[in-house]
Amino acid sequence: MSVSLPPLQWLRAYEAAARRSSFSAAAAELNLTPAAISHQVRSLEERLGFQLFERLARGLQLTDIGRAYLPSVRKAFDELTISTVGLFGADHESHITVRAPVLFAANWLSPRLPKFYAAFPHIKLRILTAVWAESTTAVDVDIRFGDGQWGNFEVRPLSHEPSIVVARNDLELPEGDDRQRLLALLDHGVVHIMGCEDRWTKLLRKHRITDRKVRVSTMTDNSLFAIELTTAGLGPCIVQRSYAEPFLRQRSLFSPLAEGIDIDEAHYILTARSAERTNPEAVIFREWVLGECQAGLAPPGTAMPVSKQPPHSCARRPLRGERGM
Repeated sequence: MSVSLPPLQWLRAYEAAARRSSFSAAAAELNLTPAAISHQVRSLEERLGFQLFERLARGLQLTDIGRAYLPSVRKAFDELTISTVGLFGADHESHITVRAPVLFAANWLSPRLPKFYAAFPHIKLRILTAVWAESTTAVDVDIRFGDGQWGNFEVRPLSHEPSIVVARNDLELPEGDDRQRLLALLDHGVVHIMGCEDRWTKLLRKHRITDRKVRVSTMTDNSLFAIELTTAGLGPCIVQRSYAEPFLRQRSLFSPLAEGIDIDEAHYILTARSAERTNPEAVIFREWVLGECQAGLAPPGTAMPVSKQPPHSCARRPLRGERGM
């Protein structure tokens, strides 16, 4: 049985009004009048037979059915954009600016870019790396690590993984369980990443260690340099498993504990809420990144269980102090 779908402009008006919580803001975005947006949304509601918005004194609020309908409409617009550009290309080469954490850009993004360029040769990327997400530099796509609470953007989750302790491969630890090894690690100081103050605290709490303080040997503001400091012998650090994986494969580092720690933060990809209309190339890149993750190509390292010990693990040898402290 064929179904008559609502006109595209009605759906566009509904999506913009839902995103902006305002007919006036949606009208400014779509170059229409607020009365035109209101009329199109009302026509859509009459066609569907349901009220999509509560009209309030200071804006709009989606009804339950309006909120349930929104993800499908947004997904349809995204797929239409991607299919159109993917099949028919663009009239000219486009550039978008992408910002990502250093190790995410190096370990995850860079090996996959040839695949993206093969699929979308007209889209060229300017890639910025950042330690702190709240930079004032304007970007089209922002990959951030945090709690996902960035209300001014369209926010999609990418990956969530535990963090693990890594240490230099010549560090010798005593026999025993994770608690005993952790106590030995604390004897010689640790490398600390600013902004991740709770990682060591969570790890100590997990192993019921309440009478020891964490002595910090060196502090840094990013995971890449923390790993380099650990490799140089300045103490173990706690990083996301995917960040550590290349160094574990190269045997410059090893994971001395059988288990990692769960953290609340994750990687997210952010675009402007108006990107579907104003910047389709940003939408294409965002959906491509999401597709890579959903296809099982999450950041390197997720295939290795945290509990796996490298063959060169020194867990059975007596503790020896680290050099270069």
